[in-house]
Amino acid sequence: MLALAYGALVVIGTLLLKLPVSRTTSLSWLDALFTSTSAVTVTGLAVADTGSQFTFFGQVVIMLLIQLGGLGLMTFAVLLLTALGVSVGLPQRVVLREELGQSSLHNLVQLAGLVLRVALIIEAAGAVLLAYPFTRDMGLWPGLWAAVFHSVSAFNNAGFALWPDSLVRYVGDPVVNLVIAAQFMVGGIGFIVIGDIWQKRNWRRLTLHSKLMLTGTALLVAWGWFIIATLEWTNPATLGGLSWGDKLLASFFQGVSPRTAGFNTIDINGLHDPTALVVILLMLVGGGSTSTAGGIKVTTFIVLVLTMIAFFKRRMALQIFGRTLGVESVFRVMALTAVSLLIVMTSIFVISISHDGAIFNLGFEVASAFGTVGLTRGTTGELDTLGRCIIMAVMFIGRVGPLTLGFLLATRAVPRVRYPEGQVFLG
Repeated sequence: MLALAYGALVVIGTLLLKLPVSRTTSLSWLDALFTSTSAVTVTGLAVADTGSQFTFFGQVVIMLLIQLGGLGLMTFAVLLLTALGVSVGLPQRVVLREELGQSSLHNLVQLAGLVLRVALIIEAAGAVLLAYPFTRDMGLWPGLWAAVFHSVSAFNNAGFALWPDSLVRYVGDPVVNLVIAAQFMVGGIGFIVIGDIWQKRNWRRLTLHSKLMLTGTALLVAWGWFIIATLEWTNPATLGGLSWGDKLLASFFQGVSPRTAGFNTIDINGLHDPTALVVILLMLVGGGSTSTAGGIKVTTFIVLVLTMIAFFKRRMALQIFGRTLGVESVFRVMALTAVSLLIVMTSIFVISISHDGAIFNLGFEVASAFGTVGLTRGTTGELDTLGRCIIMAVMFIGRVGPLTLGFLLATRAVPRVRYPEGQVFLG
């Protein structure tokens, strides 16, 4: 049901974007489908320039697709039914549980309400703060619209911008950099964590999930910032020509953006290959569960690291923050990671059959699609029909697949027969 709902939204978005009132130039059905898929999956990869090839109506359609895709269709559906006084039945609650990544049906409607309130408050605050630099450069009404559009795009980790170079023109503007970075970091940390912080406001009382998310996010932000600043500091194609302060600001922004935000203030195509590899890793990790972000998720990555540490210490249990993680969590993480890597590698292989571009750039685009990031080295626009269809499928799987897979893996099956233990030589 969840996959069909997102698929239906993609089709509706395609039809709306194909209307003459939505576009300023001719737009093929494939390009309209690609744009709609990218918006619904909050990815940001584009084959048509959002600011010049779509009218105001078309940009509104894209923004609404981003909002619905980022916060979740069932979230809006349940809140609408509740507002109309219609009772939300068990089937709807089950799908909502799947979409929000919960293991219980308890308080789902309240959680959906929290998701919507947090989103609207942060998007409104972001639009107000972005209004100053945008109206200063574009005029009143175009600037206000740009502030609203980029605020929605940032909080939902979509990466859609109204300019073909994303936010490169604002590389040294602290308001644009910090406001947009704060929005996609909050949107990518997860609504559960936000609600937990709001209710408890004490580190010791936070849940294990919140502690893992906050710690993992802080470490990834610091690591990405340091690596990009170190590797790109003298690169004339990226940070080399900037002032000392702008280098720090740009490296910070580009260090946090790959975790599914998709905005860029420096030329991604100009990155050194080691830096691009770091960006690929950040895109695959992504953000938090029950958030607008994609990727395998920060908590999954942390559990993988803890599993490796436990193995070398010959421990049978994973321990962190005074809590123990069971074998079931390890199995779920291993399965999700293995399937994710299989999808990424298979997609790169299939696209490389019909496209003669550098395999590294193809890997960058596929990782960006799977992590629903939107950063590009220019390869997406050069792909043929097969390549674009693969990228669309990867974007869709990256948005819907991990949620569905996590739900399926959470179901417990009791074995009927216990077989004798065998031995397999590994490594």
